Amino acid sequence: MVAEPIPFQARIPVLVCSSDPLSRAGVVSQLRRAQGFAVVEGDLPEEGVALVLADEIDSTALAEMRALRGRGARRILLLASRVDDRGLLAAAEAGVTGVLRRTEATPGNLAAAIRSAAAGEGTLPPDLLGRLLRQVGQLQRQVLSPRGLTFSGLTEREAAVVRLLADGLDTAEIGATLFYSERTVKNIIHDITSRLELRNRTHVVAYAIREGLI
Repeated sequence: MVAEPIPFQARIPVLVCSSDPLSRAGVVSQLRRAQGFAVVEGDLPEEGVALVLADEIDSTALAEMRALRGRGARRILLLASRVDDRGLLAAAEAGVTGVLRRTEATPGNLAAAIRSAAAGEGTLPPDLLGRLLRQVGQLQRQVLSPRGLTFSGLTEREAAVVRLLADGLDTAEIGATLFYSERTVKNIIHDITSRLELRNRTHVVAYAIREGLI
């Protein structure tokens, strides 16, 4: 009987970022002993994970995450000692993929969080998830809703117009459906393209699909 070959599994590139050299050295040493990871320096490959180490989610940590995003990092995992509600929401806005407390960062938990981030999945302790959801709900109720906005960046009537655009209706047909004048519909489309820096109606529809509006 001939044994089947074991499929090769590529190691996940991990870029470790920290202003504390000792903390960084400790995590790098841990990752190099683990299987399935390749610690990288400099540029992070597209499929890699950026691991940011911080005591708290302050301006320095947020600037680091935004800079990583600016350099093309798509998966950012934050390992922090302290996480408050404001910092948690700011980290989400900065594009973090997952958050893990240092007190919970056993070798197994850290490895699992990195693998989840590499797969495009988020990692968040249950209590932090609840706090984040409360923050998001509060933001929607107190800031966005009074202005008629949603998290997509569109008002409810703008979203309605975009959905009908995607269905192939022209401005006159959209106006008739929503009981708006054709001029109002054109103004709504113009406002969307200007505010979101979209080129034309096709670009508007593409944006709506990408943001999950339709």
